[in-house]
Amino acid sequence: MDIVFLVARILFALIFVLSALGHLTQSAAMAQYAEYKGAPGGRFGVIASGVTMGVGALSVLLGVWGDLGALLIAATLIPISFFMHAYWKESDAQAKQTEQVSFNKNIGLIGGALAFFLLFASAGADMGLTITGAAISLG
Repeated sequence: MDIVFLVARILFALIFVLSALGHLTQSAAMAQYAEYKGAPGGRFGVIASGVTMGVGALSVLLGVWGDLGALLIAATLIPISFFMHAYWKESDAQAKQTEQVSFNKNIGLIGGALAFFLLFASAGADMGLTITGAAISLG
């Protein structure tokens, strides 16, 4: 069972590691797009979201306080979903559909992050194949 959970962590973390790299290496272009979408923070916001996604992903992947890493990912995705993928603001049908798909994907990823939080925090040190136990213990 430890291997299955490790594979799940790798697959879940991969999207956030890659996104973090994109945020950090293409921050100027992403900041222009974020400003166009009305997201606050400009380039700082792009870099900050890249850092939080990267730290959260590495935390989940390596099992270093994976519960906190999962919460960090969820907390990062919430404002991104509402600022960057506000499909309800789009008038063009294709743009609306594209943004709704991205919004729905993020909602699913938030759910996955919360599930990882619960798994890490509930299992504590019995998780296996992790570096540390949970920072928060739910039982």
